[in-house]
Amino acid sequence: MGFLLLPFCLSAQVTSAIDSTSIKIGEQITYHIQVETDSTSLVVFPEGQTFSPLEMIESYDVDTLKNNDKYNLIKKYGLTQFDSGSYTIPRQKIIIGDKTFFTDSLKVEVRNVLIDTTKQGLYNIKPIITVEKSASNWWKYLLLALLIIGVIAFLLYWFIWRAKPLTEEEQIALLPPYDRAKLALKKLDESHYLEHENLKDYYSDLTFIIRKYLDEKVYDRALESTTGELINRLNLLKEGNQVDLSKDDIKNLESILKRADLVKFAKSAPDIELAKLDRNTIDIEIDHVKEALPEPTEEEKLLDEKYREEQDRKKKRKKVWITVGISIFLLLATLTGLSIKYGFSIVKDTIIGHESKELLEGDWVTSEYGFPPITISTPKVLKRFDLPIPEEYKASMNTTSFMYGTLLDEFSVLVNTAKYKQAPEGGIDIEKSIDGTIKGIESQGAKDIVTLRDNFTTPNGAEGVKTYGSLKVDPFKTGNFVEINYVMLHFASENVLQQIMLTYPKDDTYADQTIERILNSIELKKAKE
Repeated sequence: MGFLLLPFCLSAQVTSAIDSTSIKIGEQITYHIQVETDSTSLVVFPEGQTFSPLEMIESYDVDTLKNNDKYNLIKKYGLTQFDSGSYTIPRQKIIIGDKTFFTDSLKVEVRNVLIDTTKQGLYNIKPIITVEKSASNWWKYLLLALLIIGVIAFLLYWFIWRAKPLTEEEQIALLPPYDRAKLALKKLDESHYLEHENLKDYYSDLTFIIRKYLDEKVYDRALESTTGELINRLNLLKEGNQVDLSKDDIKNLESILKRADLVKFAKSAPDIELAKLDRNTIDIEIDHVKEALPEPTEEEKLLDEKYREEQDRKKKRKKVWITVGISIFLLLATLTGLSIKYGFSIVKDTIIGHESKELLEGDWVTSEYGFPPITISTPKVLKRFDLPIPEEYKASMNTTSFMYGTLLDEFSVLVNTAKYKQAPEGGIDIEKSIDGTIKGIESQGAKDIVTLRDNFTTPNGAEGVKTYGSLKVDPFKTGNFVEINYVMLHFASENVLQQIMLTYPKDDTYADQTIERILNSIELKKAKE
């Protein structure tokens, strides 16, 4: 088909044209708008889906041509339509400076693609098959969570629960007092105090060894007592038959302790050989003290065993409390971080669960319902059900209804298409239909219905009436009414009334987002002839 130019003039400034008035389904036509103006005028061309029922698939850049002291601005749009029929491109608004101009509407014929059935084989409709649900990434999040928990558990085991190798000091501390005293004397022999004539430190360590042993086995204040106090105490214990030490043993201890006091405080310097002799004397006296101590009774041994078990329980209890404390800290830190990033309410609802949030974040379903079809995305599949029809309308119309929930639930979705067998005189009265719907809701138990009206346009350009507001329902028939929001959409054509109704909880952010997503997904298509 040759190029057709259908120009017309608007105050000798604006012209428009299309390159073809008849196309096949899905074929593109080019819509031109040409503006002649001077260089000082600001020109605003149409943007968005203003060509409905045709769909704009591309908006080209403006071409500029200079003609003497004028400029010709040419704006092109690529348009198409995927349903056959006769369509009218509506008037387009162009703003030049402070003036508004409109183009004329243009008619376009969209033809079906003819199929030669003698060459194209025809086949039976394929049976319905079950489609497996697409795999989600939940296992990745589970794997990540298990990895984090595993790392934390390993760190707790390694630093808290693991039986760590004992240090030399810890191993010595576990020895009996007698063995510790003997080991300390051996280490004293390995020191270089005597080689460097450091008698002060030598006697300090030597007397500490015997005092420490006496403190643990004989007198529990031996470390902090003076020499005189300690010797007096040993004499008292001997006289009381509590320690079987000889007078010579006590006298030897007294002599060494006093000599040590002179070395430490009076800077006395005894002979090195005397120091070695004192060391051997202390070694012997430790053996005598051990022999002088009474053997522990069975009751004392039992008490010692219970004491060790109690110490083990305390250590285990301490580890448990540390583990619990660290776990609570990490949990609170994680919740705090997530709350700062996403908000406390979202984190709380994710952990505890929230019905509206689960609907919003679930697997949505996009489908067509009724005929002419209504395309809508919903959190759940809408199921067909029989909507009650007043007796006076049963003979004049057919209805198809699809629903999730019920009209008196806190959340519900209803899609209803009513097709009149004969178009009503004067067209379908939407106001009457809205009033009838509200009365029907009242008859089911709703009360205190607040109604607001507004126009509504779907994303693909279908125009209807939006009724919205709030009402009170009693979902469980207990007498406790709950206030919820609702939205009703009504679309009317020659003999078809299409209705969408949504109910959702009030003051619920997730429900508001769900309803907005549903409304933005609605598309209406004309019935194919």
